[in-house]
Amino acid sequence: MALFTGKGDAGTTKTYGCDQRISKSSAVAEALGSLDEINSFLGLVKVKAAATNFTVTEKKFDVIIHDVQQTLFMVQAQVAGFPMDVPESKVKELEKVIVACEGELPPIKNFFISGGSELAALFDIARTIARRAERRTVAVTEEGKVTLQPTTLAYLNRLSSILYALARLANHKAGISEERPAYA
Repeated sequence: MALFTGKGDAGTTKTYGCDQRISKSSAVAEALGSLDEINSFLGLVKVKAAATNFTVTEKKFDVIIHDVQQTLFMVQAQVAGFPMDVPESKVKELEKVIVACEGELPPIKNFFISGGSELAALFDIARTIARRAERRTVAVTEEGKVTLQPTTLAYLNRLSSILYALARLANHKAGISEERPAYA
């Protein structure tokens, strides 16, 4: 079987359960593309995290990211129209990791310049991609194009938080201090 059908050559695509084609520039296609982008970028983050022995809640960072990727496929399926819900337990898993990260870190008193270690920088980029995917997904729900469960939206909201927490923790575990912006 070929990796192409040619059906999208005119700039249209089809989502699950839809008997008509939609524009590849539609809000739904944009949301799905943004979710795919964060999932793909997390693949790179996972590979880089696997090279460390960093853990939180007794799980290696790469295992945590792999679990996130699995759940993002559930989110993508739901946005595409497949009757699938992100269970509340997935939101709670993220919250547990976020709280554990915060327990190992000094309290946040200001913004920090992204970077430090390569892994932290990758987590920071992932966080911004995740925020865009969340915005695009919220937009399709507000436009009435897709109906998502509250737990799906909560999961996307927690996603950027866990990525921020993991970026901070990656630097902390690497012995790299956070740098405040100078604003000058």
